[in-house]
Amino acid sequence: MRRLTTLIALALLAWHAACAQQPAKRREPKPGFNLFSPQDDVQLGREAKAEIEKQMQVVRDREVDAYIGSIGKKLTSQPLAGDYPYSFQVVNQKTINAFALPGGPMFIHSGLIAAADNEAQIAGVMAHEIAHVALRHGTNQASKANLIQIPAMLAGSLAGRGMLGQLAQLGIGLGANSVLLKYSRAAEADADLVGARIMAGAGYNPLELARFFEKLQAEGGSGGRVAQFFSDHPNPGNRMAAIEEEVRYLPQKKYVTDTGKLQSVKAIVNRLPEPPKPRPAQGQAQGQAQSGGGPPPAVQPSGGVREYRGRGFTLSYPDNWETFEDPQSPSVTIAPRQGLVQGQNGNVAVGFGAILNVYTPRTGSADLERDTQDLVRQLTQSNSGLRVARAARSVSVDRRPAMVTTLSSPSPFQGEEVDLLVTVDRGGDLLYLVLVAPKSEYSRLEGTFNQMLQSLRIGR
Repeated sequence: MRRLTTLIALALLAWHAACAQQPAKRREPKPGFNLFSPQDDVQLGREAKAEIEKQMQVVRDREVDAYIGSIGKKLTSQPLAGDYPYSFQVVNQKTINAFALPGGPMFIHSGLIAAADNEAQIAGVMAHEIAHVALRHGTNQASKANLIQIPAMLAGSLAGRGMLGQLAQLGIGLGANSVLLKYSRAAEADADLVGARIMAGAGYNPLELARFFEKLQAEGGSGGRVAQFFSDHPNPGNRMAAIEEEVRYLPQKKYVTDTGKLQSVKAIVNRLPEPPKPRPAQGQAQGQAQSGGGPPPAVQPSGGVREYRGRGFTLSYPDNWETFEDPQSPSVTIAPRQGLVQGQNGNVAVGFGAILNVYTPRTGSADLERDTQDLVRQLTQSNSGLRVARAARSVSVDRRPAMVTTLSSPSPFQGEEVDLLVTVDRGGDLLYLVLVAPKSEYSRLEGTFNQMLQSLRIGR
């Protein structure tokens, strides 16, 4: 009996040892919820790049351009970089920073080049920024910041002022703390992992990325030349340990640390004169959209209907209403033209009508109650004045589990409006509708909204 007990104990020890040797499952970062299409990212990045070039002094030096361009070419040739039109420019800024706009334009501060110990550290920061672009973190942040107004903004027939101008009217500009450039700790952790993989594929030692961040942290992450960097790139935790863990999964190879060209480029950027004071970015001092302030128009929904065919759903709506959509996005706004209000600052708001979109859970698998609560939380946190008037209740839409949450917010006409949020479980994601009407008009439009919900068919 004692021998049997000993054998069992030894077997358990061997099993535990074998389990300890098994590496944890490799994490695979994925793009999150996004109202923008990849083509929208490219357009937004192109517009924003033109603004950055107006407010910052771009370094015009053939050797510097060739050096940074060669690093960028190696990195963006990696599959994880995605198919975006990347560009790389050095700007005359003594602070240590770098940032990439949605769609691929990247700007590297001259101070970062001066502070790097080797080429791999510069490549590491660039790879980290490329990962933000590939994972679409900028427009993911913007989407979460304004889930109601952005679908209307993206509608092609409403976006006559350019995408960046429309975002500026929502308070989303290119200034300090812009949601397009300020990332969460979770986004930073994902960009570290994907950036390390991109670096390794391009032949650079991924550990140099962590070493450079640790160097900056030691210099003083809350002040001086690195203050803005750590404001936009909060430390997700022990970067070195996380990247060392990632290196275990990468193929064993001899990495490049330096090509011998950095010192020459450093000498050039160190001779640059003091940069001019940056000019304000478009939308930096802009506020939220102004409301129309007048009474809502007396628009009577017609008796006839039209059918809208979306991505995986159909819906009937009054035939005197119109659809405003972005062909590259699943979102659509359905409203009478009189229900759209353009404020004095040019922003378009939905005064009454319907907004439909898809919400993809962060976990990869949908849970109706949990994800509805998450969506409501994001809406109320990112839209000033929006509050829950009646808690979520269970209903059925097209014989599928659904929930209805009654929200309330200031109307772009006058007084309060009712925002009826309907979330429908589609299996892997949620289809959500926001049915909008001024409180004074809601009882008149309630029947129309009910008919639209009853007509909704999923998977058609």
